[in-house]
Order: sequence, then structure tokens, then C-alpha cells
Amino acid sequence: MQSAAQSRPGVGIALVLVGILAISVNDMLIKQLSGGYPLHQVVFTRSAIGILFSLAMVQIEGGWSILRTRQPGLHILRGLMVVIANMTFFLALAVLPLADATALFFAAPLFITLLSIPVLGEKVGPLRMAAVIVGFAGVVLMQRPWQGSGELEVSRLMLLLPVLSALAYAIMQIMTRKLGATTKASALAVYIQGMFILVSLGFWAVAGDGRFAEASDNASVQFLLRAWVWPRDGDWIYLAGLGMNAAIVGYCLSQAYRLADAATVAPFEYVGLPLAVFWGWAIWGTLPAWEVWIGMALIMGAGLFVFLREQQKARRVARTGLRRRY
Repeated sequence: MQSAAQSRPGVGIALVLVGILAISVNDMLIKQLSGGYPLHQVVFTRSAIGILFSLAMVQIEGGWSILRTRQPGLHILRGLMVVIANMTFFLALAVLPLADATALFFAAPLFITLLSIPVLGEKVGPLRMAAVIVGFAGVVLMQRPWQGSGELEVSRLMLLLPVLSALAYAIMQIMTRKLGATTKASALAVYIQGMFILVSLGFWAVAGDGRFAEASDNASVQFLLRAWVWPRDGDWIYLAGLGMNAAIVGYCLSQAYRLADAATVAPFEYVGLPLAVFWGWAIWGTLPAWEVWIGMALIMGAGLFVFLREQQKARRVARTGLRRRY
């Protein structure tokens, strides 16, 4: 339980709102840069800047010793899941409206609920399971199954990329529950940023000259495989902003959940959906289609319901434990 000094819900809400704003700006910047730079160059630049701030936090939280771990394999696997989650989502941004991709990604809490059954041995009641089904109905609706492949503006694979991203993110979060008990948040951030750097350098070594991009005219493939280029003068500020955003997100979200109860701050993460709609309208002049609005409402409503039910269950368990103790 949090002490009175620690429990600061107002500060926690403010921090999570800043963190989600930073995420939305990050996604907007990456979509802006997707037409001229390869994804692995953008990721490398962002992580190279972000890891500097993470290493500074390591010093604040205990020094270099907290980077030692007895579970390097799990940290590597977790890092790979984060890389997959981010890169598949960013690839989707190259061809999908920001609001569509963001709404599909918010299926992650539904995947977390399902994965917690076999991995963590948690029990999911009929109400939560019904909410999960409703949320996935929203995902299916946004896939437009009544349209043929030729009628869609993008391929089915592109529509599935944010869903794959949500699944990888959910696996990462399940692993975080296991690793977070013994590892500081700053150390977890360093491992992730380090994995981003290694993977992006691997892409540079294999495809950094752009020779594989020539075989496809797909915007996402081009974004993934085009050659590294020296940034234009005006783009340095965007690339630096990505690095700063990575640091802001990591700090604000970890602090928010440290200073306030998860039940208080987690629902505010859904502010990311209207922010994505706003950026899409303000910068690209696009608004979601009717099926996206409905799918967004179903996914958001189901996610919030599942989370609130989980918190109610956690509070009941905590009260039962207190009664047994006293």
C-alpha cells in the first residue's frame, strides 16, 4: 500500500496526461517522417537520444549496479516484444490514418486479459470475458470484413499490423509483471532502448543501403527498408523531439504509477484516442470513417470496463487479506 506521502493522485493524473500527450506527438512525428527516412534510422536516432536520459535515471535510482540481472534471456525477449510492438505500429502509420492505427492498438488491454489466463493463472469472469468479446468485435468492425481486398484503400495486412503490435505489447506487459518485481523502471528502460539500438543497427547492416526497398512500391515496405539518409536541416528538430519524447514517456508514466493508484491513472491513457483524431484532422485533414468511430467506442469501452473490473477484484482481494491479518 502507498504511504500518504506517496499517494498523490492529482500529480499522477497530470503525469499520465503528459506521458500520453508525448506518445501522441511521437506517433505524429514518426508519421510525418515516414515519407523520407527509413524506420530503422528513425528508431536508432530516437533510442540513441532516449537511452542517455534513461542512463541518467539509472544513476538517480541506484547507480550502475541496478543494471545487473539474473534473467538476461527474459529481458532480451521482453525487449524484442517491445521492438516488434513499436515497429509494426510505426509501419502501419505509414499507410493508415493515425486515429485508425491508434484505436486498433488499444486492443492491447484485451489481449493482456486473455494472456493472463494461461500465463499468470488469473481467473476472468463472464462479465470481463463478454467485454473482451465486445472489444474484439470493434477490432473486426474496423477491419471492414464486408469489403473485398480490392475495395480497401490499404491491404488487409496493413490493417492487421496495429493488432499484431497490440499483441506484442500485451506479451511485453505480461513479462513486465514478472520482471518488474526485481528490476528498477530505469533499468527496464535501458534494456529496451538498448534493444532498439541493436535491432536498428542490424537493419542498417543488412538493408541500410536501400537495395531491398527497390523491389516494392508499398509505402510501409519502403519505410522499413529504404536507405539511410543525412537528415535535412529542418528535420533535426523532429528527430531530437522523438528522443526527448521517448524520455518523457518513460519518466512520466513510471512516475504516474508510482505516485497514484493504477485505478486512478490508467483510464486517462485513453486520452490518446481523441489526441490521435485531433492530430489526424489538424495535420492531414482526415477524420475517421463511421466504422472507425464505432470500433473505437467498442474497444475503448471494453478496455475501460475490463480494467475497472480488475481493479474491483484487486480491492476485494486486498480487503480479504486485511481481514485475515487483523
